Amino acid sequence: MSDFAIRTDGLSWRPGTSFALDRVDLRVPTGAVYGFLGPNGSGKSSTIRAMLGLLGGVTGGISILGHQSPQELPRILARTGYVPERPHLYPHFTVGQMLEYHSAFHAGWDATWADAQRARFALTPDREIKSLSKGETGKLMILLALAQRPELLILDEPTDGLDPVVRRDVLSALVEYVDERKATVFISSHLVHELERICDWVGLMDAGKLVAEMPMGRFKAGVRRLRIAGPAPVADGAPFTVLARETPPGSGEEWLVRDWSDGMESWFAANGATLREVGALDLEEVFVEMLRWARFDRRSA
Repeated sequence: MSDFAIRTDGLSWRPGTSFALDRVDLRVPTGAVYGFLGPNGSGKSSTIRAMLGLLGGVTGGISILGHQSPQELPRILARTGYVPERPHLYPHFTVGQMLEYHSAFHAGWDATWADAQRARFALTPDREIKSLSKGETGKLMILLALAQRPELLILDEPTDGLDPVVRRDVLSALVEYVDERKATVFISSHLVHELERICDWVGLMDAGKLVAEMPMGRFKAGVRRLRIAGPAPVADGAPFTVLARETPPGSGEEWLVRDWSDGMESWFAANGATLREVGALDLEEVFVEMLRWARFDRRSA
């Protein structure tokens, strides 16, 4: 088994002059729940569509479950459950007909599990798709993907626009499936807080670029706000990366750094400065600051 359920090398796509995917190098470990984060319009959906052979003109290498995309798409899709950003369901089908229709394309379809999950989600078999609410449609989409019993789930904003109760139901079903099947999950979202409790890896997209990729623990713990007293040292040679430096009212400076770990405090003393405080950020603050750093870095290039 490959170490990576998804691997892209230099994945690029340019549909016009206003946007492009620019050499996206993803490494999604097998068995991970990987949160693909980024603001709306950052390229998350385009990356997913490129991986699944849904876009023309894509360059670079794409490997999914050990198979090359798009050359081996039938093998990939046989082992992958996909929930697109915009549902593609036949509006005049009933829920029961949709389940039956979908099952015909997947050899691993688990009809018993699907029916139990349908009842759990309170989806009546004779309801027409066009009569479902957005929340009910979201539940049906995740049900269709999970009932295939896939090794890999690719979910594009699966809870966007859903109310908190429905989001909880959908994410609970997902967590239960991962615990049971040890599947790999690649889930895109701009809702940072809801992925914090389920993801163990994070990739951050902005303006068509992958600006960061790391374990969730490092993503949360590695960004710190430092308060420095006295003459602030030159950051060259520091064991961490300085994302921003500010001079608040009073004395000293405030630094935002990434790749921080315990023991780095001694670097300041060795460079003639006093580190007064090391402050943690919540996940959404880390997300925002990483985006700010990436955008500043691009402007400075």
